[in-house]
Amino acid sequence: MSPTATLAQALEPLRLAPEQSAVLLDVDGTLAPIVDRAEDAHVPEATRSLLIEVTRRYALVACVSGRRAQAARQIVAIGSIAYVGNHGAELLAPGSAQARPLNPAMAELGQRVAEFAAEADTGQLRMLRVRLEDKGVIAAFHWRGAPDEEAAAAAVREIAERAESQGLAVHWGRKVLEVRPPLELQKGLGVAELLREGSGASEEPFTAFAAALYVGDDLTDVDAFRALRTLTQEGTLGTGVCVAVASEEAPAELIEAADVVLDGPAEVRGLLAGLLEH
Repeated sequence: MSPTATLAQALEPLRLAPEQSAVLLDVDGTLAPIVDRAEDAHVPEATRSLLIEVTRRYALVACVSGRRAQAARQIVAIGSIAYVGNHGAELLAPGSAQARPLNPAMAELGQRVAEFAAEADTGQLRMLRVRLEDKGVIAAFHWRGAPDEEAAAAAVREIAERAESQGLAVHWGRKVLEVRPPLELQKGLGVAELLREGSGASEEPFTAFAAALYVGDDLTDVDAFRALRTLTQEGTLGTGVCVAVASEEAPAELIEAADVVLDGPAEVRGLLAGLLEH
């Protein structure tokens, strides 16, 4: 795919073979606008309605989120699609009540993260309005919207240093620090699992897709882009289309790695409408 491709050109391989194509989307900043408090995020009804129509036409539709898979499902409010949660740590199949871990060691190591987060979540941190989000095997410290974001960010940097000194992994996002188990954890793992095995809705795995689209807005989504390109090279995927959602906070690496760049969640809605054109 050419990095100068227009959106219409990029979507053409999927529209030509929807029954053999996959549509994979990030949630926050892609389907749902970024908000000060993560718990306030929601997918606009106009976007959700289009996504429902897309699920009826395409072989596989899934959301790939940094949130827990169950939380992502609640925000998107569509139970008939798959969700990859916690940056590739878990997969929630369509209609399933519980997500399954993609690495059996994740749960035990996640307990170390939980213990660390409980110690780090002090009264002083809460006075700075740093919010702790329990994501199961990941602990996220948010400071977006804090009265003094600079002071809050400094406190979070100290948390990151302590986490690393204890052998835990850290990842920086858009005004959020994630403390993670010391295992490989990235969205590309979940994307590869979906495209190699299908949505989980059937016992018959998909052996190859004609085309797959991934849309995301942050650095973690670059790993998903890489997964599409790797699967294309190995023959599991015919065509991979990587779409970045731009914003003032979007990392340069994301934009440079994309085939197509959109301007915010409103243009993602336009992309969904484009997938439905004949």
